Amino acid sequence: MFWVDAVPEAGAVVLDGPEGRHAADVRRVRPGEVVLLGDGAGTRARAEVTEVAKGRVGTTVLERRHDPAPVLRVVLAQALAKGDRGELAVELATEAGVDAVVPWRAERCVARWEDGPRGDKALARWRTTAREAAKQARRAWSPEVTPPASTRDLAGRGADVLLLEATADHSLATVPLPDRGELVLVVGPEGGVTDDERAVLAGAGAREVRMGPGVVRTSTAAAVALGALGARTARWG
Repeated sequence: MFWVDAVPEAGAVVLDGPEGRHAADVRRVRPGEVVLLGDGAGTRARAEVTEVAKGRVGTTVLERRHDPAPVLRVVLAQALAKGDRGELAVELATEAGVDAVVPWRAERCVARWEDGPRGDKALARWRTTAREAAKQARRAWSPEVTPPASTRDLAGRGADVLLLEATADHSLATVPLPDRGELVLVVGPEGGVTDDERAVLAGAGAREVRMGPGVVRTSTAAAVALGALGARTARWG
């Protein structure tokens, strides 16, 4: 899939910039080939390549469709992780269908996103990862990645919240789930969620759930949970 700013109902669409270079110089598309275009906001189209130049590809829309946003929106609150584990978590969650990602400044996070250029750069990497993963997965919707949030911020969202916790009494396989609105999935850092954080989230109505008998790493937990949510709700319908 190639991203464009807008997908028209018909007519010509030109790929230039990074997408044009990727199409022409990396993918080496040819006239007559059919490619998939998307705007990341629900609209995709099949388009025929009409011309190819260096770093630029011309196409004509053949068929266009718009997918509505899911009735049940799943938001991942992902604890900051060291190295590239945070980006891996975003990539896998995007492929698994997450609708938005909130970087969570949990107390036991080793990684620290300070306000300023370094934090902005880290956030930009997560956003780029989400966008590229959505394109690779041919998703109609690219997930939003918001600025970092505190535990209090998560508690104040006013949504259904599930905190993944290996010692929880209730299983994600059986816990009641909403059929619409917003569901926040909270994934803690490798060091776990503190008692204070659990208390703050519980005070806002969060439910602790486990996924199975084992412990899943912070970089893969969301993708595993999203698979279960897809099967248990109408999101995969």
